[in-house]
Amino acid sequence: MAAVTLTIGVDVGGTKVAGGVVDDTGRVLVQARRDTPAEDVGKTRDVIIELVTELATGHEIQAVGIGAAGWIDASRSTVLFAPNLAWRDEPLRAYVSAAVGLPVIVENDGNVAAWAEFRYGAARHADDSMVMFTIGTGVGGGIVLGGELVRGANGIAAELGHMLTVPDGHQCGCGRLGCIEQYASGSALVRFARAAARQEPHRATTLLALADGEAEAITGPMVTAAAKDGDPVSGEAFAQVGRWLGTSLADMAQILDPQVLVVGGGVIDAGDLLMGPTRRSFTEALAQRCRLPVGEIRPAELGNSAGVIGAADLAQRL
Repeated sequence: MAAVTLTIGVDVGGTKVAGGVVDDTGRVLVQARRDTPAEDVGKTRDVIIELVTELATGHEIQAVGIGAAGWIDASRSTVLFAPNLAWRDEPLRAYVSAAVGLPVIVENDGNVAAWAEFRYGAARHADDSMVMFTIGTGVGGGIVLGGELVRGANGIAAELGHMLTVPDGHQCGCGRLGCIEQYASGSALVRFARAAARQEPHRATTLLALADGEAEAITGPMVTAAAKDGDPVSGEAFAQVGRWLGTSLADMAQILDPQVLVVGGGVIDAGDLLMGPTRRSFTEALAQRCRLPVGEIRPAELGNSAGVIGAADLAQRL
């Protein structure tokens, strides 16, 4: 029997650092997590090293993969900028590798989640290509072509959330106006629902009841719960997000012709409330193209484990 190769995957976000020991079939054997001291570069680094050291105890680990919410350089070693962490030109690979005595790879969190879905999740039967949109507070994603992640010349390709969708549209945190992140994210869902609840409170009675009558207190989980209960405003908020998401997926189908298009992130917990209008919008946007073969839209399968699994699997390739 061939020996099993074990690696550690670490998923570093603005609030938590999650890690796991993963085998070469994508199975997570052991998990651990810590809070992220996001404002302190040294402490964040120390937490990662502590987590890796803990997970490595009792296992023969070959390498470590780290998925970080930020822009990573082309050599997969330095975090150039992380909007929710204090990292600026942080040589993370060198620090962690020296501390734990193992090879380390650093990659963008959207890319590691996409890689996990390509290898072991919703696109595991694809052998060539996939595009993944991750719908959370913002919009992230990743692209696989020819069986490899598309990273670009500088390592920061596939910033799918910042494609222009509405010229002169809503202000985005990146500085542009009208990015898809402002129309197909969890934040957009809440913005749509709050605006409609203020304008038509009689059509948002279930939603407003959850928010104690205050439109500004509406949250994403409230919109999901109310929509599932038949609240008109909440259902329409999901329809708006799905419409914009579907057109962006259609753009990706036209440009890249991937085998599979995956939608991940917390918002997909809403199920068909989101995926239904997304698929309809996608089909309408490709009215002529859909006479030809076109990639299927699938919900992500790996959930919160995708970051750990994807980072560990990239480490397997070192």
